[in-house]
Amino acid sequence: MTAKRKKRNWNADSFGDERWTRKDVVLSGAMLVLFLLLWEIGIRVLKVPELIVPAPSAVFEALRLSLVSGFLLPHIGVTLFEVVAGYLIGALAALALGCAVAQFRIVDRVIYPYIVCFQAVPKVALAPLLVIWFGFGLSSKVLMTAIISFFPILVNTVVGVKTVERERIELMIALNATRWQTFMQVRLPSALPFIFAGLEIGAVMAVIGAVVGEFVGADGGLGYMLLVYQADLKNAFVFAILIILAAMGMILHALIVAAHRHFVFWTRTGGDRPTGV
Repeated sequence: MTAKRKKRNWNADSFGDERWTRKDVVLSGAMLVLFLLLWEIGIRVLKVPELIVPAPSAVFEALRLSLVSGFLLPHIGVTLFEVVAGYLIGALAALALGCAVAQFRIVDRVIYPYIVCFQAVPKVALAPLLVIWFGFGLSSKVLMTAIISFFPILVNTVVGVKTVERERIELMIALNATRWQTFMQVRLPSALPFIFAGLEIGAVMAVIGAVVGEFVGADGGLGYMLLVYQADLKNAFVFAILIILAAMGMILHALIVAAHRHFVFWTRTGGDRPTGV
């Protein structure tokens, strides 16, 4: 009976625990190594041409050459600036508008439906227009990044600000608190887990937005270099750039997760954590 109770408590305590243990790291690393090993063996056994799929060894060699030579570093800097600047603009706009939508009925009824309609428009179709309006420089890429990362942050902010226990709102009313005091002391703290969930999604989407913008029209950046290497049939270098883009997204996501754990320290992240929309 005691053993069953301990097992049940262990399952309850570990459910939704997002902290990485040493075992998690080892298993995840082993899975990656196994995947790369099978990929390398498959390419060599089946003699797949590099033109179709390069071997991991060729990809990492291309990545090494690109970084050691310094050729890709300026392009990495361009894309990184677009991602960070666009993400910050999109996040700030989404947070401000999301709080307004959740707080004021007129904003919810008048503006929010049109934002949803705008989100339904394919962003790839908007990219050429942004290039025409803002040119081939960084402005159109930053704006595209902001647009793509905007909506998930907005939706999570709206849901978070609205999802507050009625008893807490009634308590603030009983204490004659103002709307601003209720927002700062009740609604915003309750919404932070939802907001950070949206920020995590937006961080990954920001990388996609920058690359989409560079695909349409650019003279620099990793998206631009992807097109160049694809045209030259250098697939190993294409995969190398994809690795860099993935690493960029993972680092930005990890920073948001770290901020989440730091600022939302009073909640337990896990199974009851919002996952985004």
